[in-house]
Amino acid sequence: MWQEILIAVALVMVIEGLLPAINPRAFRRTMQVMTEMDDRFLRTWGLIIMTIGAVLLYFAKS
Repeated sequence: MWQEILIAVALVMVIEGLLPAINPRAFRRTMQVMTEMDDRFLRTWGLIIMTIGAVLLYFAKS
């Protein structure tokens, strides 16, 4: 179980690092735009993305 958690965290780190590694300027602009967004909007999208991830994980494990 701990190995799977470590693999999941490592994959998240790889995916999160792609944009700043490939295009730092676009990453900086994206972060600036996100800081100006409404908290409710960001929270809603975060919940949507988490739900999609949970559903994908469910189907991948079935």
